[in-house]
Amino acid sequence: AGRSQGKMAAGGAADAQARFGHSVKGLLTEKVTSCGTDVIALTKQVLKGSRSAELLGQAARNMVMQEDAILHSEDSLRKMAIITTHLQYQQEAIQKNVEQSSNLQDQLSHLLK
Repeated sequence: AGRSQGKMAAGGAADAQARFGHSVKGLLTEKVTSCGTDVIALTKQVLKGSRSAELLGQAARNMVMQEDAILHSEDSLRKMAIITTHLQYQQEAIQKNVEQSSNLQDQLSHLLK
């Protein structure tokens, strides 16, 4: 009777050890899967972050280009204002010449009568 109890105790211990090993394997598998999922999530976040930095850089370059275009437009508007002023002076001078020429025509026609 003592031997069969010893065999059963040894069998029970082996069974408990097998269950424990199986349980540890299950926990390890679960942890490995969890770590894998975390690594994938981290990788996605890093890629997203690098894409964000790339997009921010592109936006900054676009802003600099827009700023240059605005400065160039301002410069062109200043030049156009100066040209407009010169054209107004020329128009006034032409108008005076037309008035003087009509006065001269009147004088000539008066002299030729």
